[in-house]
Parts: sequence; C-alpha cells; structure tokens
Amino acid sequence: MSVQEQNHRGAYLVWLVGLAAYLLAVFHRSSLAVAGLVASERFDISAAQLSTFVMLQLLVYAGMQIPVGLAVDRFGPRAVMLAGAVVLTLSQAAFAFSESYATALAARFFVGMGDAMTFVCLLRLVNAWFSPGKVPQITLLTGPIGQLGAIIAAVPMTWALSQLGWTKAYLLAAGFGLVITVAVLAFVRDEPKARSVRGAALSWTNIRTSLGASWEHPGTRLGFWMHFVTQFSSTVLGLLWGYPFFVRGEHTSETFAGTLLTLMVVAVMIAGPVLGRLIGNHPWHRSTIVLTIVSAIVVVWTAVLAWPGDAPGWLLVVMVIVVGVGGPASMIGFDLVRTSNPIDRLSTATGIVNQAGFLASLITVIAVGVILDATGQNFKAAMSFQYVLWALGLLQVWRYRVKTRARMIRDDPGRWARHARIG
Repeated sequence: MSVQEQNHRGAYLVWLVGLAAYLLAVFHRSSLAVAGLVASERFDISAAQLSTFVMLQLLVYAGMQIPVGLAVDRFGPRAVMLAGAVVLTLSQAAFAFSESYATALAARFFVGMGDAMTFVCLLRLVNAWFSPGKVPQITLLTGPIGQLGAIIAAVPMTWALSQLGWTKAYLLAAGFGLVITVAVLAFVRDEPKARSVRGAALSWTNIRTSLGASWEHPGTRLGFWMHFVTQFSSTVLGLLWGYPFFVRGEHTSETFAGTLLTLMVVAVMIAGPVLGRLIGNHPWHRSTIVLTIVSAIVVVWTAVLAWPGDAPGWLLVVMVIVVGVGGPASMIGFDLVRTSNPIDRLSTATGIVNQAGFLASLITVIAVGVILDATGQNFKAAMSFQYVLWALGLLQVWRYRVKTRARMIRDDPGRWARHARIG
C-alpha cells in the first residue's frame, strides 16, 4: 500500500472516530429532550426551571467556543477532544445520580462544556487530514451526520427511562463516553505525520494577537454572521419551541408535530452533502448561497405567520424543510474561516464563528419565552421575534461579503478578478 493510500485511509478513520465523538456529544446535548416530564417530577421543578437546562447548555456552549479554539491551537485537537469526552462522561454520570435541581444544573453545565470541546476539534482534524478541495464536502457532511445524535437520543433514551429508570438510563448513556475515549486515544492523530502537535504558549499577548488577527480578517466576520443568521431558527425549533409551536400555536396533532421535527432533521442530512459540493465548486458565491437560503427561510416563516388561522399542513412541511436547510448552511461560515486564516489560528477563528449561531439561538429561546408569557401564549407574536435577528444578520452578511470579496481579490487577483467582473 502506498503512503498516499495509507494517508487516505487514515484520514477517513480519524474523521469517523472524531465524528463518533461529535455524534455522542450531540446525543448527550439532546438526551434531556425526551426526559422533560421525568425531570420535572424528579426535581420537582416548573416548566420555566426545566427550560433553564436548555438555556444553560446553550450559554455554556457559546461561551466556551473561543477558549476551546485557543486550547486547540495550543494543545492540538486530539488532546482537547479527549478532555471533552472525559468531561461529558463524568458530567452525564453525575446527572444520573443528581437528586436536586442545583446538582442537576451543575451537571448540565459540564455537559455543555464537554459538548463545546468536540466540534471545533473535529473541524481542525478535517482541515489537517483532507485536501483543500475535499474539506468543504467533508465539513458540510460532518454537521448533518452529527445531528443524528439528536435522533438517536430520542427513541433509545425514551425506552431506557421507561425500562431502566433515571439513574441507570443516564449511566448507560455515560458509558458510551468510555468507548469514545478509548477510540480517540487509539486512532486519532492531530496530523498525518504527528500524533500530537503543540502551538505557541497561551500568554495574554499571544491570545490577544490570535484573537485580533482572526477577527481582523473580514472573512472571519463574514463566517460569524453567516453562522449567526442561518442556524438559530432550526435550533430553536429542534431544541425547545418547535413542538409547542406546532401543537399549541398551529393546533396540529402531537404525532404530526413529531413528524415535522423529524422531517427537519432529514432535510438537514440531505442538504449537507449538496451544499458541500456546491460551495466546493463555487467558493466565490458562498455568501450568495447563504443570502438565498436565509431569504427562503424568511419567506416560508412569513407565509406561516401571516396565514389567517392555522397554517395548512403542507405549508408547515415546506417550512420545516426550508428551515432545516439553514442548519448545514451555517457550516458555510466555517469554510470562510478555513480560507481566511492560517492553520495555526484556525481553531481560534472557528471558535469565534461557532459561538454565533448558538448565541442567536439563546437570544431567541429566551425572547420567545418572554413574549409568550407577556402575550398569553401568542406563538405567532413570539416567533415573529426572529425577524429582528434575520434583519441584523442579513445586513451584516451583505456588509462583510463586500469586504471579504475585496480582500480575496487583493490577496489573489489572478484567481478572483474574473469573478469580480462577472458579479
């Protein structure tokens, strides 16, 4: 077997192990979604207290992105991914034994932390192991496959909670983390030629320099706002407000509401590879693709919210499919990061971008809850809050699209000048 063939197989092995770690992180993130009623009884908490679990995880995940990115650039993705797997395992085990609301919150805090330490590492491994032409396709495939963790969390956790009880169910979930930890130790290497790589020491000067250089490039800022504006609608529906919106706001059956959320996940998985090939073949038009997708999301939401009375089922199906495409579309922001930053600060820049969509999701989750309380459960009014973030995000994407294209032409006129003339 040639060295090239060995590296090719090694790249897919590293990716698959890292992907398994990410899928498990999403599983842990979503494992509470089907346990809401059980958690309410176990900890004797209100609906508002229950929603705090979701908001806390989103806040921790978003807040950890830059520190994790800095850590990956310093210690390498393998070491940080290992740390994340250990934190997830221990925190999920602690959640299994939690009997008070306070200890459960603390456990979910660390679940969010371990979750945050996985995805940035995986993207760094993809960039280190695959050729530049292959990276967009692998990146856009990674996110949708990882979201299978949310589906896997639904049926098995429902069964485990009913058959095994709270403690055994969550201990079983934690046990999978041990398997992933061993797999990462055995098979993941930071680069084809090195098991572990190390970057510059994390002095305050180096941190400021890395963050400043990453944020200074308009491509990083464009990636940030792409991630911000594309992801939050599907995340808010999938994590918390989708089921109540369909059942209480649009008066669908519980079965149809579940089907709609499943269709959204299917749309995510199908759109990922398609978008990966599209941006790989048309890198100049990455921002155009994002603007088109977000505009479509705004149009279908407007049709649903403006419909007199309850929206028809076919329109809700169209909406969740289009909104679902926004999930993998957020990954396009990472491709802007890849082409705008050198490898030694790639994870720092990725962390900056990765917090954007979750920050937007957190803001929307909170705002929808506040508006629902203020309006007597008017879901159409509450979901209309999304227009605020769409307007902000689209404006910023257009703004930094212009600046990024100018920078691309300046840095490589031979490649991009023709595109600039065409438009």
